[in-house]
Amino acid sequence: MHNPNEDHMNAVMRILRYLKSAPGKGLVFRKHGHLRTSGYTDADWAGNIIDRRSTSGYFTFVGGNLVIWRSKKYNVVARSSAKVEYRGMTQGVCELLWLRSLLKSLGFKQEWSMPLHCDNTAAVEIAHNPVQYDRTKHVEIDRYFIKEKVDARIISFSFVHSEEQLADILTKAVSSKAFSDSLDKLGIQDLYAPT
Repeated sequence: MHNPNEDHMNAVMRILRYLKSAPGKGLVFRKHGHLRTSGYTDADWAGNIIDRRSTSGYFTFVGGNLVIWRSKKYNVVARSSAKVEYRGMTQGVCELLWLRSLLKSLGFKQEWSMPLHCDNTAAVEIAHNPVQYDRTKHVEIDRYFIKEKVDARIISFSFVHSEEQLADILTKAVSSKAFSDSLDKLGIQDLYAPT
């Protein structure tokens, strides 16, 4: 960070307080009887109140277990929420394709399409019907890239309601209940809690 301020320090202190209160929190892997790959992607359009830049994030699962997560703040200001969501979906697709390739090299062939869940209907519609929505070259390239994967039935996109969107915790502030519910769904548990 080039210019940290009091808000940044407050955020750091909040993170440290959370970590101190949860020393036993960890990612628990369970056997679900399959190795299906899926993902959740989300974006927060112009969510940063200082520079109005957007943040996107995704979670990827293999066999029902969380294996990869990422959150990224864009270095340019986006003019449309659908554009930000679509760029985030492209990152999620790339991650799913990498996992598919890795699993194939390990001898686990994925014979079904990998679902990627998004809570932005416009972005899902663009993925299914890539009409000329944007004149920006990188979005146009993303559209062709995603359309190719959808047509080959490697990736499938589905709309998920915001209440069920796991990736929200990577892109925006959520209530403590929503945060706790998301941690449960992600397989993050307190290893010291009585069972």
